[in-house]
Amino acid sequence: MTSSDPDTLPAPVAAFAAAYSFPLDEFQLTAATSIAEGRGVLVCAPTGAGKTVVGEFAVHEAFRRDGTCFYTTPIKALSNQKYHDLVARYGEDRVGLLTGDVSINGDAPVVVMTTEVLRNMIYAESDRLDTLTHVVMDEVHFLADPSRGPVWEETILNLDPSVILVSLSATVSNAEEFGAWLSTVRGQTDLVVTTHRPVPLHQSMMVGSQIMPLYEEGRGSKGKSKDADVNRAVVAAASRAEESGRRQGPKRSDVVAQMRGASMLPAIYFIFSRAGCDGAVRQLLVDRVRLTTDAERDEILATVDRGVEGIATEDLGVLGFRQWRRALGNGYGAHHAGMLPAFRHIVEELFSRGLLKVCFATETLALGINMPARTVVLEKLIKFNGEAHVDLTPGQYTQLTGRAGRRGIDTEGHALVLWSKGIDPHAVANLAQTRTYPLDSTFRPGYNMAVNLISTKGYTESHRLLDRSFAQYQAASTVVEQAERASRRRRDLASLERDLSKTLSSLKGAQVSADDVIEYAGLRRDLTLEERRAKKDSASDRQAETARLLSSLSVGDIIALPTGRHPQLATVVRSDSDHRRPRPWIITEDGWCGPVSAETFGNVPVPLGHMSLHKGVQRSPKRNSRAVASNLRRQKVDRPRVLKPKAKSGSRKAAELRDKVHVHPVHLLAEREDLVRPAERVVAARRTLERELEITAPETESLSRTFDRILDLLGELDYVEQDDAVPSSDRTTTRITAEGRRLAQVHHEADLLVAQCLRRGVWDDLDPAELAAVVSTCLFENRRESEGRHEDGVPTEALADAVSAVFRIHGELVSDEARHRLPVTREPDMGFATAVHQWAAGAPLDYCLRAAEASGATLSAGDFVRWCNRVIDLLEQIRHTGYSSSVKASARKAVPAIRRGVVELGA
Repeated sequence: MTSSDPDTLPAPVAAFAAAYSFPLDEFQLTAATSIAEGRGVLVCAPTGAGKTVVGEFAVHEAFRRDGTCFYTTPIKALSNQKYHDLVARYGEDRVGLLTGDVSINGDAPVVVMTTEVLRNMIYAESDRLDTLTHVVMDEVHFLADPSRGPVWEETILNLDPSVILVSLSATVSNAEEFGAWLSTVRGQTDLVVTTHRPVPLHQSMMVGSQIMPLYEEGRGSKGKSKDADVNRAVVAAASRAEESGRRQGPKRSDVVAQMRGASMLPAIYFIFSRAGCDGAVRQLLVDRVRLTTDAERDEILATVDRGVEGIATEDLGVLGFRQWRRALGNGYGAHHAGMLPAFRHIVEELFSRGLLKVCFATETLALGINMPARTVVLEKLIKFNGEAHVDLTPGQYTQLTGRAGRRGIDTEGHALVLWSKGIDPHAVANLAQTRTYPLDSTFRPGYNMAVNLISTKGYTESHRLLDRSFAQYQAASTVVEQAERASRRRRDLASLERDLSKTLSSLKGAQVSADDVIEYAGLRRDLTLEERRAKKDSASDRQAETARLLSSLSVGDIIALPTGRHPQLATVVRSDSDHRRPRPWIITEDGWCGPVSAETFGNVPVPLGHMSLHKGVQRSPKRNSRAVASNLRRQKVDRPRVLKPKAKSGSRKAAELRDKVHVHPVHLLAEREDLVRPAERVVAARRTLERELEITAPETESLSRTFDRILDLLGELDYVEQDDAVPSSDRTTTRITAEGRRLAQVHHEADLLVAQCLRRGVWDDLDPAELAAVVSTCLFENRRESEGRHEDGVPTEALADAVSAVFRIHGELVSDEARHRLPVTREPDMGFATAVHQWAAGAPLDYCLRAAEASGATLSAGDFVRWCNRVIDLLEQIRHTGYSSSVKASARKAVPAIRRGVVELGA
């Protein structure tokens, strides 16, 4: 480490350090010295340790050398925050911001930007790169993100070697490996690692109404504890709660009250669902929780009112503004991606100023936004990853709890885990002790990358670049690891096969072999999986039948609801003929009134008859619910006794498998269950080994081959070409065509699909709203599955034709990709098309959200704004691709039509 003595520091470092009101830490001075001496640096430190000071020294150095510094971040919110921080330090005239949809002072000597913006500038060979001396990559561990991580690696590899790269990362376990790779591809890069937290972090668990230290007093503070150091009182309390049958943890209002009494506020309370965060706020409102003084409340409300200026009153009503504002005034609120960006910014500002005492947040808040708290609460240790509920990893736990402890304000931070059924204090302790996690490359070539690399570097140099990727660098070590894993799997399988043989030999008179038993166990497993699939299909069929019934109902129809042993009567007071997602309103015989959908019921309701309703019921069903319910109870209809889901016999495949199981010789043995148990373990071990052997070579070893297959497809489609005089196997003369130059400007996951649609003119002559809608199909990803037809329900015939063309071109592209053994382009999604069409045409927010719902999309106001901005980003790219003048004109007009109201404020 570098000495902190100013006399031994390089003059630029000493001058920089002197400008701070507090002494810089050793790791900050060491990293700054490396930068001052012209070397790159990789800084790995815990959240809140002060890594950004190193990035700010790079800015300082760029100013000193009359150069330019680009400060990159993974998300726009971080870019906006860093921009304001640097403006406060250096002034507006010397700092710029580029985030794709925002451009401020882009020619400034220091520019904050998202990493994608820098990547695009490199491929465009921007003049701004001529004076670039330093690049700061904040949160560089984002390189491991599956969807956006490759952009970091792409940028690192393509930056001019003369640029000093300053990489700031969370504490990763393979920092030496990553640092060594950076030195290989960027020149000497110094590794600076610190595990010291300026503010100590105390781990606690709340069981019932008690907050208790996770570790025995005097232990566990340095993260080196063993299971024996776990607080016995916590273990005992958790055991008692488990034995009592208690499932849930403490009530959220009670948790907040306990933290308030223990002086543990302000707190970030992580709940891994948007609905959960909003529900927590409602619960505190219902329980009349108030955490603010009158003066704080007045200041909060004034800040809120300033922050929503420009949002239409009718839109605020749609957004639940009054309840949201009241909760903030009481000192608590939610923060998640489903919120309007303007609302999120207000929450961030209030929390940063210490006015908001509790912020209920999803894990998106852990991405680096500067919102430290005294306490971080984890309600659960599992989260939904988009496909399944999985345990938190040590890295995620570290990232989330790293927000606890405000430097310069708190003397200690707190990580509080809430007990609920299944949470083991020992497992929590082990999770808390693991302070690092591996950084693994997600780099892979794509169509846009391929044409840009060929254009800027040529074929041979492109191959060399792929060979120099971190993905390739990691491959050498993963080969050995994969071989060792496969070897272990084989040993485990051999042991299980021996166990089965022993069990079989112990059964006298059994006239079957080990292979027979294994075959039988495999058949039973296949039957179980097929029955589960058939059951799922049966439920899907029932739901589809329910949807058809609900869409056919008329006002006044009486139905029996499948509510168990005693079906309940209901009458329809508002009908809905939407065949995909009908939501008619009903009033039940006990007076409940509201909309229902196919998902509401486990079985199909039964139509029973009809009753007359006066006109006022349909206009105001809730006001008339009591009178309608009374009338309904007097109706003479044959009420069915029981409505249970009908059992299906299963699929034909399940029947065939069941027959095979029943006639199998093992099935006839009295001891079959004793044999099947060890055989099932053998079957599972064999499948595990098969999966392991599928990874016979590291994924990265195929990067160059994948790149070549991409070029083969692009060659077929005339995006690249090579000299006719050379053999087709010789790719060294490969160059991009005019179509390839247009593809190079489309930076998007569905880049080739977009380019093919533009090239074939299927978007020509669309008006701005229609173009926005059809463009959305290439980028929108619904949060739930939608079964709508491609062109069903779209507002115009021209749009329907364009959408049909997109799906047709996508089908052709997928066929080509499969033939070339390439990852297939994701299927277009219609869920946002009608909503963005109506918005671009001038419709109000409420109408557009309902249009999205009718299209089968799960969309909050925040989602709506985010997807609108994504559409704008792609439209801006289309404007510059050189395709038809009508498309460019419509794209130019569509952007301001979308960027209005809440979308403009959310930019």
